Amino acid sequence: MSAEIPKDSWSGTVRTVTLGATPAEGGTRSHVVTVGGQKTLPFMHFEQVAPNRPVVAVEIKDRCPEDWSPLLLEVWGDAAISPAAWAKQAEAAGAHVLVLALSLTGDDGKPTTPQAAVAATKAVLEASGLPLLVFGPGQAEADNELLVAVAEATKGERIALGICEDKNYRTIVAAALANGHCVTARSPMDVNLAKQLNILIHDMGLPLDRILMDPTTGALGYGIEYGYSVMERLRLAALQGDAMTQLPMIVTPGFEAWKTKESKVGRDVPEAWGDWRERAITWETLTAVTLIESGADIVVLRHPESVRRVRQAIDDLMTVPETV
Repeated sequence: MSAEIPKDSWSGTVRTVTLGATPAEGGTRSHVVTVGGQKTLPFMHFEQVAPNRPVVAVEIKDRCPEDWSPLLLEVWGDAAISPAAWAKQAEAAGAHVLVLALSLTGDDGKPTTPQAAVAATKAVLEASGLPLLVFGPGQAEADNELLVAVAEATKGERIALGICEDKNYRTIVAAALANGHCVTARSPMDVNLAKQLNILIHDMGLPLDRILMDPTTGALGYGIEYGYSVMERLRLAALQGDAMTQLPMIVTPGFEAWKTKESKVGRDVPEAWGDWRERAITWETLTAVTLIESGADIVVLRHPESVRRVRQAIDDLMTVPETV
């Protein structure tokens, strides 16, 4: 005797956002990446098959980072010295898209200049055909100065500029509007704050299909439960027809996981914690997969082995089971 599987019917649909532009579209990317488009909760294949898969982004820097775990610097090796070489290695590791995170200062300790930011961005674009996101250093004045220059220098590439926050979004959004780019909108872990920032950005004239929503999260063991619930509620609101939450979500489990003691520290820790490398990679992988299951469309990672494992998890989750 067969049983009928109960199905939910949703009135709303998550919008799609396309990153990158091919030569035919005015850019130089080898292909584009589209995220979003879901009509049901994650991986409910018996209700609706998702039109676009979650994708893995790899974070690279414009110079060798001083605050990253030695495990990360070891695995990337000399590539971490050059953004172009790092981009090639990240693509070879399985990245679907790249995230270039600009530094506040250069190797000489002086503030990063717009010229240096543009040079690093162009080097990455020339080294890899993957779609690109460019994040500022995280300080309002520096973000505005560097991202405006990057936006103008990459007009037509349809990159995503970030990170837009409630106190610092106008200049970045204006640069995206003028040069045909997308933006990422980051808010604290709160449904209403995420929605409000989306409204503010959209009110400036940027179409909703050029906004990625970053609701922020914590790492495994560091607030991930709350982040999960916020993302889940945002996706539920979107499927129920709330237009200002119907945006694909991007989160940064690599940044969150690698700043925890469990991932960053290998000495003077309990023996029961086990092998440092395996523990750190597992921390990043579990954080990422958990967030994908809560609705993340893009996860930004740091370790190539995490990339491999998360890609495998996505393959497994996207497999539509046969029903009898």
